[in-house]
Amino acid sequence: MAADNEISAIYYIQHHLQNLTFGYHPQNGWSLASTSAEAVEMGFWAIHLDTMGWSIAMGVLFLWLFRKAGKMATTGVPGGLQNGVEMVIEFIENLTRSTFHGKNASIAPLALTLFMWILLMNSLKIIPVDYFPEMFGKLGFEYMKIVPTTDVNATLGMAFGVFLLIVYYSCKVKGVGGFAKELSLTPFNHWSLIPFNLILEVVGLIVKPISLGLRLFGNMFAGEVIFILIALLPFWAIWLLDVPWAIFHILVVTLQAFIFTTLSIVYLSAAHEHH
Repeated sequence: MAADNEISAIYYIQHHLQNLTFGYHPQNGWSLASTSAEAVEMGFWAIHLDTMGWSIAMGVLFLWLFRKAGKMATTGVPGGLQNGVEMVIEFIENLTRSTFHGKNASIAPLALTLFMWILLMNSLKIIPVDYFPEMFGKLGFEYMKIVPTTDVNATLGMAFGVFLLIVYYSCKVKGVGGFAKELSLTPFNHWSLIPFNLILEVVGLIVKPISLGLRLFGNMFAGEVIFILIALLPFWAIWLLDVPWAIFHILVVTLQAFIFTTLSIVYLSAAHEHH
């Protein structure tokens, strides 16, 4: 009986951590993966439908909320939505002014988009872990993982997007030659140490998006695992632990959105600096 319970617990954990994967399987062709092993065998030719769907949904929700707040904006007594949106905009504006030292009108909107998008995706973690898997299971979907930031593909995708902007603005502001000179003559300004400088700077440049994405993924994934483990406990223990952890996680989901946004602004600010 203990062995059966252990197997059930392992299956429960694996099931809740598995994405709804669509891709090309060597034997089944293009199809939904019915097991985690099939998802692995699909390899590169696969897409996590739940990650894509929920991330797009949160992006649409962000646009809808801010558009609605803009249309309802009044100079009189503002409503709750207008107050919330104005607080977020003011917070991002102050953060950008204190962190970004270049001249680029696109940075603040980018920071606002990153912060709100990540915050909304992280906030899906507060929903009980069994709710959506059970609901979509009744609709015929074997897996449904609703928190996009617990998928490393999503967090690294956003991080590499920021990385491309870093390279783009570095070349635009400093010129391709200036950017290459910065990489080759920093930190040691001598031609004989150019190979050593290039290794240090290129590695440091590549590490930025990787650390940015993995930090967000690691914190969100760890929190998801804890929620799943709590769900395996007896009923009385679930309410004793789940509610405090959910309340604490409200701080975590906000903090991770703030850290990702702040570091992105810092990296883009460095890309606009002349050395």
